[in-house]
Amino acid sequence: MSETLQWIGTDRAEAEPAWGAVFAMTLGVFGLVTAEFLPASLLTPMAIDLGITEGMAGQAVTATAVVALLTSLLISAATRNVDRRRVLLAFSVLLVGANLIVAFAPSLLQLLVGRVLLGVALGGFWSMSAAIAMRLVPEALVPRALSMIFSGVSAATILAAPIGSYLGDVAGWRSVFLLAAGLAVIALVAQVFTLPRMAPSGLTRLRTLADVLARPGVGLGMLAVMLVFTGHFAFFTYIRPFLETVTGVGIGAVSAILLGFGIANFLGTLLAGPMIERSLRLTLLSMPFLMGVLGVALVSLGNAPMADAVMVSLWGLAFGAVPVAWSTWLTRTVPDQAESAGGLIVAAIQLAIAIGAAAGGVMFDLSGASGVFASAGLVLLLATGIIMLGVRPRPVAALA
Repeated sequence: MSETLQWIGTDRAEAEPAWGAVFAMTLGVFGLVTAEFLPASLLTPMAIDLGITEGMAGQAVTATAVVALLTSLLISAATRNVDRRRVLLAFSVLLVGANLIVAFAPSLLQLLVGRVLLGVALGGFWSMSAAIAMRLVPEALVPRALSMIFSGVSAATILAAPIGSYLGDVAGWRSVFLLAAGLAVIALVAQVFTLPRMAPSGLTRLRTLADVLARPGVGLGMLAVMLVFTGHFAFFTYIRPFLETVTGVGIGAVSAILLGFGIANFLGTLLAGPMIERSLRLTLLSMPFLMGVLGVALVSLGNAPMADAVMVSLWGLAFGAVPVAWSTWLTRTVPDQAESAGGLIVAAIQLAIAIGAAAGGVMFDLSGASGVFASAGLVLLLATGIIMLGVRPRPVAALA
Protein backbone atom coordinates (compact mmCIF):
# COMPACT_ATOMS: atom_id res chain seq x y z
CA MET A 1 0.00 0.00 0.00
CA SER A 2 2.97 2.32 0.59
CA GLU A 3 3.70 2.53 -3.15
CA THR A 4 0.11 3.47 -3.83
CA LEU A 5 0.24 6.19 -1.19
CA GLN A 6 3.25 7.74 -2.89
CA TRP A 7 1.42 8.61 -6.08
CA ILE A 8 -1.89 9.83 -4.68
CA GLY A 9 -1.93 13.53 -5.39
CA THR A 10 0.75 13.32 -8.12
CA ASP A 11 0.23 13.48 -11.90
CA ARG A 12 -2.11 10.60 -12.62
CA ALA A 13 -0.81 10.24 -16.16
CA GLU A 14 2.49 8.96 -14.71
CA ALA A 15 1.09 7.07 -11.71
CA GLU A 16 0.82 3.33 -11.27
CA PRO A 17 -2.83 2.20 -11.11
CA ALA A 18 -3.99 0.85 -7.75
CA TRP A 19 -5.89 -2.15 -9.15
CA GLY A 20 -6.04 -3.84 -5.74
CA ALA A 21 -8.03 -0.92 -4.37
CA VAL A 22 -10.28 -0.93 -7.45
CA PHE A 23 -10.98 -4.64 -6.91
CA ALA A 24 -11.76 -3.98 -3.24
CA MET A 25 -14.29 -1.34 -4.32
CA THR A 26 -15.79 -3.88 -6.74
CA LEU A 27 -16.29 -6.27 -3.82
CA GLY A 28 -17.96 -3.45 -1.91
CA VAL A 29 -20.32 -2.71 -4.80
CA PHE A 30 -21.14 -6.40 -5.14
CA GLY A 31 -21.99 -6.58 -1.44
CA LEU A 32 -24.10 -3.41 -1.52
CA VAL A 33 -26.15 -4.35 -4.58
CA THR A 34 -26.58 -7.94 -3.38
CA ALA A 35 -28.02 -6.64 -0.11
CA GLU A 36 -30.23 -4.20 -2.02
CA PHE A 37 -31.70 -6.93 -4.25
CA LEU A 38 -32.15 -9.70 -1.66
CA PRO A 39 -35.65 -8.70 -0.42
CA ALA A 40 -37.03 -9.17 -3.94
CA SER A 41 -36.30 -12.91 -3.72
CA LEU A 42 -37.09 -13.29 0.00
CA LEU A 43 -40.18 -11.10 0.41
CA THR A 44 -42.68 -13.89 1.11
CA PRO A 45 -40.72 -15.74 3.84
CA MET A 46 -39.73 -12.41 5.41
CA ALA A 47 -43.37 -11.33 5.58
CA ILE A 48 -44.55 -14.66 7.03
CA ASP A 49 -41.82 -14.73 9.69
CA LEU A 50 -42.38 -11.13 10.78
CA GLY A 51 -46.17 -11.44 10.70
CA ILE A 52 -46.70 -8.66 8.15
CA THR A 53 -48.03 -8.41 4.62
CA GLU A 54 -45.74 -8.67 1.61
CA GLY A 55 -46.64 -5.09 0.77
CA MET A 56 -45.35 -3.95 4.16
CA ALA A 57 -42.20 -6.03 3.77
CA GLY A 58 -41.70 -4.41 0.38
CA GLN A 59 -41.32 -1.05 2.11
CA ALA A 60 -37.84 -2.28 3.04
CA VAL A 61 -36.90 -1.70 -0.60
CA THR A 62 -38.60 1.72 -0.67
CA ALA A 63 -36.81 2.85 2.50
CA THR A 64 -33.42 1.93 1.04
CA ALA A 65 -34.06 3.79 -2.22
CA VAL A 66 -35.32 6.99 -0.56
CA VAL A 67 -32.44 7.15 1.91
CA ALA A 68 -29.93 6.38 -0.86
CA LEU A 69 -31.29 9.31 -2.88
CA LEU A 70 -30.98 11.75 0.04
CA THR A 71 -27.55 10.45 1.04
CA SER A 72 -26.18 10.78 -2.47
CA LEU A 73 -26.98 14.50 -2.40
CA LEU A 74 -25.78 15.26 1.13
CA ILE A 75 -22.85 12.95 1.88
CA SER A 76 -20.08 14.88 0.10
CA ALA A 77 -20.93 18.08 1.96
CA ALA A 78 -21.41 16.26 5.27
CA THR A 79 -17.97 14.59 5.04
CA ARG A 80 -16.07 17.32 3.21
CA ASN A 81 -13.25 17.38 5.81
CA VAL A 82 -12.85 13.61 6.23
CA ASP A 83 -10.26 11.34 4.61
CA ARG A 84 -12.08 9.52 1.77
CA ARG A 85 -10.54 6.21 2.87
CA ARG A 86 -12.26 6.53 6.25
CA VAL A 87 -15.55 7.47 4.61
CA LEU A 88 -15.53 4.42 2.34
CA LEU A 89 -14.59 2.13 5.22
CA ALA A 90 -17.44 3.61 7.25
CA PHE A 91 -19.88 2.73 4.46
CA SER A 92 -18.62 -0.86 4.48
CA VAL A 93 -19.04 -1.03 8.27
CA LEU A 94 -22.60 0.24 7.81
CA LEU A 95 -23.19 -2.50 5.23
CA VAL A 96 -22.09 -5.17 7.70
CA GLY A 97 -24.27 -3.68 10.43
CA ALA A 98 -27.29 -3.26 8.15
CA ASN A 99 -27.24 -6.93 7.14
CA LEU A 100 -26.84 -8.09 10.75
CA ILE A 101 -29.73 -5.90 11.92
CA VAL A 102 -31.99 -7.29 9.19
CA ALA A 103 -30.86 -10.88 9.90
CA PHE A 104 -31.86 -10.58 13.58
CA ALA A 105 -34.82 -8.18 13.15
CA PRO A 106 -37.76 -9.25 15.38
CA SER A 107 -40.18 -6.78 13.77
CA LEU A 108 -40.77 -4.50 10.79
CA LEU A 109 -39.33 -1.51 12.66
CA GLN A 110 -35.93 -3.12 13.16
CA LEU A 111 -36.01 -4.37 9.59
CA LEU A 112 -36.51 -0.82 8.34
CA VAL A 113 -33.67 0.45 10.56
CA GLY A 114 -31.32 -1.99 8.89
CA ARG A 115 -32.52 -1.03 5.42
CA VAL A 116 -32.13 2.69 6.21
CA LEU A 117 -28.49 2.08 7.16
CA LEU A 118 -28.07 0.18 3.89
CA GLY A 119 -29.49 3.19 2.03
CA VAL A 120 -26.87 5.46 3.62
CA ALA A 121 -24.07 3.09 2.61
CA LEU A 122 -25.49 2.56 -0.88
CA GLY A 123 -26.07 6.22 -1.71
CA GLY A 124 -22.77 7.33 -0.22
CA PHE A 125 -20.62 4.67 -1.85
CA TRP A 126 -22.22 5.15 -5.26
CA SER A 127 -21.96 8.93 -5.24
CA MET A 128 -18.21 8.76 -4.51
CA SER A 129 -17.30 5.80 -6.73
CA ALA A 130 -16.36 7.76 -9.85
CA ALA A 131 -14.41 10.38 -7.91
CA ILE A 132 -12.49 7.68 -6.05
CA ALA A 133 -11.74 5.81 -9.28
CA MET A 134 -10.19 9.03 -10.62
CA ARG A 135 -7.77 8.97 -7.69
CA LEU A 136 -6.86 5.28 -7.91
CA VAL A 137 -5.83 5.05 -11.58
CA PRO A 138 -4.40 7.36 -14.25
CA GLU A 139 -6.94 9.36 -16.27
CA ALA A 140 -6.69 7.16 -19.35
CA LEU A 141 -7.58 4.07 -17.29
CA VAL A 142 -10.61 5.54 -15.47
CA PRO A 143 -13.13 3.92 -17.88
CA ARG A 144 -11.52 0.52 -17.30
CA ALA A 145 -11.55 1.00 -13.53
CA LEU A 146 -15.21 2.05 -13.61
CA SER A 147 -15.99 -0.94 -15.82
CA MET A 148 -14.47 -3.22 -13.16
CA ILE A 149 -16.36 -1.49 -10.35
CA PHE A 150 -19.69 -1.67 -12.16
CA SER A 151 -19.14 -5.34 -12.97
CA GLY A 152 -19.96 -5.85 -9.29
CA VAL A 153 -23.47 -4.57 -10.04
CA SER A 154 -23.94 -6.95 -12.94
CA ALA A 155 -22.62 -9.90 -10.95
CA ALA A 156 -25.02 -9.08 -8.11
CA THR A 157 -27.89 -8.75 -10.60
CA ILE A 158 -27.17 -12.25 -11.90
CA LEU A 159 -26.53 -13.97 -8.58
CA ALA A 160 -28.48 -12.20 -5.81
CA ALA A 161 -32.04 -13.17 -6.76
CA PRO A 162 -31.59 -16.85 -7.73
CA ILE A 163 -29.04 -17.70 -5.03
CA GLY A 164 -30.93 -15.71 -2.41
CA SER A 165 -34.17 -17.47 -3.28
CA TYR A 166 -32.53 -20.94 -3.21
CA LEU A 167 -30.61 -20.43 0.03
CA GLY A 168 -33.63 -18.81 1.65
CA ASP A 169 -35.65 -21.93 0.90
CA VAL A 170 -32.89 -24.23 2.20
CA ALA A 171 -31.59 -22.34 5.24
CA GLY A 172 -34.10 -19.53 5.89
CA TRP A 173 -34.07 -15.89 4.88
CA ARG A 174 -32.17 -14.77 7.98
CA SER A 175 -29.25 -17.03 7.06
CA VAL A 176 -29.08 -15.35 3.65
CA PHE A 177 -28.62 -11.93 5.26
CA LEU A 178 -25.98 -13.40 7.58
CA LEU A 179 -24.11 -14.60 4.50
CA ALA A 180 -24.50 -11.11 3.01
CA ALA A 181 -22.95 -9.71 6.19
CA GLY A 182 -20.04 -12.13 5.77
CA LEU A 183 -19.56 -10.95 2.20
CA ALA A 184 -19.52 -7.37 3.47
CA VAL A 185 -16.82 -8.28 6.02
CA ILE A 186 -14.65 -9.70 3.22
CA ALA A 187 -15.06 -6.46 1.23
CA LEU A 188 -14.24 -4.40 4.34
CA VAL A 189 -11.04 -6.35 5.01
CA ALA A 190 -9.97 -6.00 1.37
CA GLN A 191 -10.56 -2.25 1.54
CA VAL A 192 -8.61 -1.91 4.80
CA PHE A 193 -5.54 -3.45 3.16
CA THR A 194 -5.75 -1.75 -0.25
CA LEU A 195 -7.42 1.67 -0.05
CA PRO A 196 -4.89 4.51 0.30
CA ARG A 197 -5.37 7.66 2.30
CA MET A 198 -7.20 10.23 0.20
CA ALA A 199 -7.55 13.74 1.52
CA PRO A 200 -10.86 15.41 0.61
CA SER A 201 -10.59 17.48 -2.56
CA GLY A 202 -12.55 20.57 -3.52
CA LEU A 203 -14.85 22.67 -1.35
CA THR A 204 -18.03 20.64 -1.28
CA ARG A 205 -21.03 22.33 0.28
CA LEU A 206 -24.74 22.03 -0.43
CA ARG A 207 -24.51 25.07 -2.72
CA THR A 208 -21.88 23.21 -4.73
CA LEU A 209 -24.61 20.92 -6.11
CA ALA A 210 -26.40 23.90 -7.67
CA ASP A 211 -23.11 25.33 -8.94
CA VAL A 212 -22.19 22.05 -10.62
CA LEU A 213 -25.65 21.71 -12.16
CA ALA A 214 -25.35 25.22 -13.62
CA ARG A 215 -22.14 24.44 -15.51
CA PRO A 216 -22.41 24.25 -19.31
CA GLY A 217 -23.73 20.88 -20.45
CA VAL A 218 -24.15 19.39 -16.98
CA GLY A 219 -27.88 20.08 -16.60
CA LEU A 220 -28.61 18.68 -20.06
CA GLY A 221 -26.44 15.66 -19.29
CA MET A 222 -28.35 14.98 -16.07
CA LEU A 223 -31.63 15.21 -17.99
CA ALA A 224 -30.31 12.67 -20.49
CA VAL A 225 -29.23 10.39 -17.62
CA MET A 226 -32.73 10.56 -16.14
CA LEU A 227 -34.39 9.76 -19.45
CA VAL A 228 -32.06 6.82 -20.19
CA PHE A 229 -32.59 5.24 -16.77
CA THR A 230 -36.33 6.01 -16.80
CA GLY A 231 -36.69 4.19 -20.11
CA HIS A 232 -34.61 1.26 -18.89
CA PHE A 233 -36.44 0.76 -15.60
CA ALA A 234 -39.85 1.07 -17.24
CA PHE A 235 -38.69 -1.76 -19.52
CA PHE A 236 -37.08 -3.85 -16.79
CA THR A 237 -39.89 -3.48 -14.23
CA TYR A 238 -42.48 -4.89 -16.65
CA ILE A 239 -40.35 -7.36 -18.58
CA ARG A 240 -41.96 -10.45 -17.00
CA PRO A 241 -45.56 -9.49 -17.88
CA PHE A 242 -44.40 -8.60 -21.40
CA LEU A 243 -42.77 -11.99 -21.87
CA GLU A 244 -45.79 -13.79 -20.47
CA THR A 245 -48.56 -11.86 -22.23
CA VAL A 246 -46.98 -10.64 -25.49
CA THR A 247 -44.16 -13.11 -26.17
CA GLY A 248 -46.34 -15.89 -24.74
CA VAL A 249 -43.76 -17.93 -22.81
CA GLY A 250 -43.98 -19.77 -19.47
CA ILE A 251 -42.09 -19.15 -16.26
CA GLY A 252 -39.23 -21.49 -17.25
CA ALA A 253 -38.55 -19.53 -20.42
CA VAL A 254 -38.94 -16.23 -18.54
CA SER A 255 -36.23 -17.32 -16.09
CA ALA A 256 -33.94 -18.39 -18.93
CA ILE A 257 -34.43 -15.10 -20.78
CA LEU A 258 -33.75 -13.09 -17.61
CA LEU A 259 -30.59 -15.11 -17.01
CA GLY A 260 -29.50 -14.30 -20.55
CA PHE A 261 -30.21 -10.63 -19.86
CA GLY A 262 -28.07 -10.75 -16.71
CA ILE A 263 -25.12 -12.48 -18.38
CA ALA A 264 -25.24 -10.08 -21.33
CA ASN A 265 -25.41 -7.14 -18.91
CA PHE A 266 -22.26 -8.40 -17.18
CA LEU A 267 -20.45 -8.72 -20.52
CA GLY A 268 -21.61 -5.24 -21.54
CA THR A 269 -20.11 -3.81 -18.38
CA LEU A 270 -16.76 -5.48 -19.09
CA LEU A 271 -16.79 -4.26 -22.72
CA ALA A 272 -17.64 -0.71 -21.68
CA GLY A 273 -14.07 0.22 -20.72
CA PRO A 274 -12.48 -0.50 -24.13
CA MET A 275 -15.50 1.05 -25.91
CA ILE A 276 -15.24 4.28 -23.92
CA GLU A 277 -11.48 4.47 -24.40
CA ARG A 278 -12.15 4.36 -28.14
CA SER A 279 -15.00 6.92 -28.08
CA LEU A 280 -17.00 8.07 -25.06
CA ARG A 281 -19.40 10.14 -27.17
CA LEU A 282 -20.19 7.23 -29.48
CA THR A 283 -20.84 4.99 -26.45
CA LEU A 284 -23.14 7.57 -24.85
CA LEU A 285 -25.08 7.87 -28.11
CA SER A 286 -25.21 4.31 -29.38
CA MET A 287 -26.30 2.47 -26.23
CA PRO A 288 -29.61 4.30 -25.60
CA PHE A 289 -30.25 4.38 -29.36
CA LEU A 290 -29.87 0.59 -29.57
CA MET A 291 -32.10 0.14 -26.50
CA GLY A 292 -34.74 2.45 -27.98
CA VAL A 293 -34.75 0.56 -31.28
CA LEU A 294 -35.01 -2.75 -29.41
CA GLY A 295 -37.98 -1.48 -27.38
CA VAL A 296 -39.90 -0.58 -30.53
CA ALA A 297 -38.84 -3.82 -32.26
CA LEU A 298 -40.01 -5.97 -29.34
CA VAL A 299 -43.48 -4.45 -29.63
CA SER A 300 -43.53 -4.70 -33.41
CA LEU A 301 -42.59 -8.40 -33.58
CA GLY A 302 -45.08 -9.53 -30.94
CA ASN A 303 -45.14 -13.29 -30.35
CA ALA A 304 -41.58 -14.28 -31.38
CA PRO A 305 -39.91 -16.07 -28.44
CA MET A 306 -36.46 -16.64 -29.96
CA ALA A 307 -36.20 -13.16 -31.43
CA ASP A 308 -37.47 -11.60 -28.20
CA ALA A 309 -34.91 -13.56 -26.16
CA VAL A 310 -32.10 -12.30 -28.40
CA MET A 311 -33.34 -8.70 -28.22
CA VAL A 312 -33.71 -8.78 -24.42
CA SER A 313 -30.11 -10.03 -24.18
CA LEU A 314 -28.95 -7.28 -26.55
CA TRP A 315 -30.75 -4.76 -24.31
CA GLY A 316 -28.84 -6.15 -21.32
CA LEU A 317 -25.55 -5.91 -23.25
CA ALA A 318 -26.24 -2.28 -24.19
CA PHE A 319 -27.35 -1.24 -20.72
CA GLY A 320 -24.23 -2.77 -19.19
CA ALA A 321 -22.19 0.05 -20.72
CA VAL A 322 -24.56 2.86 -19.69
CA PRO A 323 -23.57 3.42 -16.02
CA VAL A 324 -19.87 3.16 -16.88
CA ALA A 325 -20.21 5.66 -19.74
CA TRP A 326 -22.07 8.26 -17.68
CA SER A 327 -19.70 7.90 -14.73
CA THR A 328 -16.80 8.47 -17.12
CA TRP A 329 -18.63 11.47 -18.57
CA LEU A 330 -18.84 13.13 -15.15
CA THR A 331 -15.13 12.51 -14.43
CA ARG A 332 -14.29 14.37 -17.64
CA THR A 333 -16.96 17.06 -17.43
CA VAL A 334 -16.63 17.97 -13.73
CA PRO A 335 -13.20 16.59 -12.70
CA ASP A 336 -12.81 19.16 -9.90
CA GLN A 337 -16.18 18.31 -8.31
CA ALA A 338 -16.62 14.66 -9.25
CA GLU A 339 -18.12 13.77 -5.86
CA SER A 340 -20.88 16.38 -6.13
CA ALA A 341 -21.57 15.41 -9.75
CA GLY A 342 -21.62 11.76 -8.69
CA GLY A 343 -24.20 12.58 -6.05
CA LEU A 344 -26.36 14.31 -8.65
CA ILE A 345 -26.16 11.32 -11.00
CA VAL A 346 -27.06 8.86 -8.23
CA ALA A 347 -30.01 11.04 -7.24
CA ALA A 348 -31.10 11.30 -10.88
CA ILE A 349 -30.91 7.51 -11.26
CA GLN A 350 -32.88 6.86 -8.05
CA LEU A 351 -35.55 9.33 -9.21
CA ALA A 352 -35.56 7.71 -12.65
CA ILE A 353 -36.16 4.30 -11.05
CA ALA A 354 -39.21 5.66 -9.27
CA ILE A 355 -40.51 7.51 -12.36
CA GLY A 356 -39.88 4.55 -14.66
CA ALA A 357 -41.72 2.13 -12.40
CA ALA A 358 -44.59 4.54 -11.63
CA ALA A 359 -45.14 5.84 -15.17
CA GLY A 360 -44.74 2.31 -16.48
CA GLY A 361 -47.51 1.19 -14.13
CA VAL A 362 -49.87 3.86 -15.45
CA MET A 363 -49.03 2.96 -19.05
CA PHE A 364 -49.42 -0.75 -18.25
CA ASP A 365 -52.96 -0.16 -16.96
CA LEU A 366 -53.81 1.87 -20.07
CA SER A 367 -52.27 -0.21 -22.84
CA GLY A 368 -50.59 -3.25 -21.36
CA ALA A 369 -46.94 -4.33 -21.50
CA SER A 370 -46.65 -3.40 -25.18
CA GLY A 371 -47.52 0.20 -24.36
CA VAL A 372 -44.84 0.25 -21.66
CA PHE A 373 -42.14 -1.07 -24.00
CA ALA A 374 -43.11 1.30 -26.82
CA SER A 375 -43.04 4.26 -24.43
CA ALA A 376 -39.69 3.16 -22.98
CA GLY A 377 -38.27 2.94 -26.50
CA LEU A 378 -39.46 6.43 -27.38
CA VAL A 379 -38.04 7.88 -24.14
CA LEU A 380 -34.67 6.32 -24.94
CA LEU A 381 -34.71 7.70 -28.48
CA LEU A 382 -35.54 11.13 -27.02
CA ALA A 383 -32.55 10.77 -24.70
CA THR A 384 -30.38 9.91 -27.72
CA GLY A 385 -31.48 13.11 -29.44
CA ILE A 386 -30.62 15.20 -26.37
CA ILE A 387 -27.20 13.56 -26.12
CA MET A 388 -26.56 14.19 -29.82
CA LEU A 389 -27.49 17.86 -29.57
CA GLY A 390 -26.09 18.92 -26.22
CA VAL A 391 -23.77 16.39 -24.53
CA ARG A 392 -20.20 16.75 -25.73
CA PRO A 393 -17.70 15.13 -23.37
CA ARG A 394 -14.20 16.47 -23.30
CA PRO A 395 -11.43 14.09 -24.42
CA VAL A 396 -8.80 12.92 -21.98
CA ALA A 397 -6.16 15.08 -23.65
CA ALA A 398 -8.18 18.23 -22.84
CA LEU A 399 -7.96 17.43 -19.14
CA ALA A 400 -4.22 16.88 -18.97
